[in-house]
Amino acid sequence: MSEARNIEAGRPGNSAAREEGIVRYRQVRSRSIELAAPLSPEDQVIQSMADASPTKWHLAHTTWFFETFLLRDHLAAYRLFDDDFPYLFNSYYEAEGPRHERPARGLLSRPSLEQVHAYREHVDAAMERIIDSLTESSDGPALRRLLVLGLNHEQQHQELLLMDIKHALSRNPLRPAYSPVPKIEPSSTSPAMKMLRIAGGLVEVGYEGDGFSFDNETPRHKAWLEDYRLASRPVSNAEFLEFIDDGGYREPRWWLSDGWQTVQQEHWQAPLYWYRDDGRWLQHTLLGPRAVDPNEPVTHVSYYEADAFAAWAGKRLPTEVEWERAAMERGTDGAFADSGRFHPKPARGEGLCQMMGDVWEWTASAYAPYPGFRAAEGAVGEYNGKFMVNQQVLRGGCCVTAAGHARPSYRNFFYPHQRWMFSGIRLAEDA
Repeated sequence: MSEARNIEAGRPGNSAAREEGIVRYRQVRSRSIELAAPLSPEDQVIQSMADASPTKWHLAHTTWFFETFLLRDHLAAYRLFDDDFPYLFNSYYEAEGPRHERPARGLLSRPSLEQVHAYREHVDAAMERIIDSLTESSDGPALRRLLVLGLNHEQQHQELLLMDIKHALSRNPLRPAYSPVPKIEPSSTSPAMKMLRIAGGLVEVGYEGDGFSFDNETPRHKAWLEDYRLASRPVSNAEFLEFIDDGGYREPRWWLSDGWQTVQQEHWQAPLYWYRDDGRWLQHTLLGPRAVDPNEPVTHVSYYEADAFAAWAGKRLPTEVEWERAAMERGTDGAFADSGRFHPKPARGEGLCQMMGDVWEWTASAYAPYPGFRAAEGAVGEYNGKFMVNQQVLRGGCCVTAAGHARPSYRNFFYPHQRWMFSGIRLAEDA
């Protein structure tokens, strides 16, 4: 049963359904604390770049979301935990007023981590009261939608928490591990990449169903596709090493103009987190440094690198419609955050492998609204719509994505130069 159905199943007098909603809320909220548990208080306050946020800030911001959009306006007896917190922990919601600047979140040594935990406990106690009363409230359906959005929002920040702390720990000269377990043994084989023919025609894309989806997955609409071929699995480290060894980072003909300029400015020579040691390629992972496994999917590459590799290989990146069309018939899935692995696995099986999980896959599609898209009114409408420019769509989820977020219609988006997310490559070509 989907999260939305779990929470919306309640009716007046249905105590079991209300309890189910509270249990789901507790599960998501406690997961954030579990993910932060391996980190010291010092780990949780650092910010390694402007794009990333401290762990402590993620814990507070996800709490601010519930306080702002459910408790403040819909629970009469509720009082803000701290009058300064809306300024400190608003992210980008202009309608909610001014906020502490994003690049300086790592300067928030105060409030303490202990105070942030107390903030979460304060909000959680009030949220359980509001969940318990949803079925008796006249605006219950609207509040349920906000509640489910808040839970999915927190799961997105759980992924960001792991992305951000990986980057922070990689900048430490000791290269500490986020978590030393599980130990991952080198793989022996992975299936050969095959270009599988996918039938085109008039297709429908976008979310369909009665569960939860983000607004950018809708409305469902028709699109035309010519027949095409899609790679059976993501590009591996071994294949990307061939690109490196062939001078891929030194040859401008493979690169988009902005991509080549970025390579020159940033001195890129390999994916993010790769480094040489005594002639070997190693990579920093959430489990600490380890040798680059040739059979694992290449990850932490930018859109520019993905596009350049595809050009070098004589292929292209799929459009998001092509990707979604294929994902409707997907084969084997990869790892998600609930596996506790926090690292992509080599492909296994036949047919389409790893369409979901292990690595996000860049598409050739710019992040733009679907035909007929309308952002919600109020501050919540800023969640996705205002970012629909200058970014590229990624699909499929990764090894630090919550498993419940894996669906063919799910649209992730990042700027083309960014690569601290778990981003990989799947090739396509015209049939």
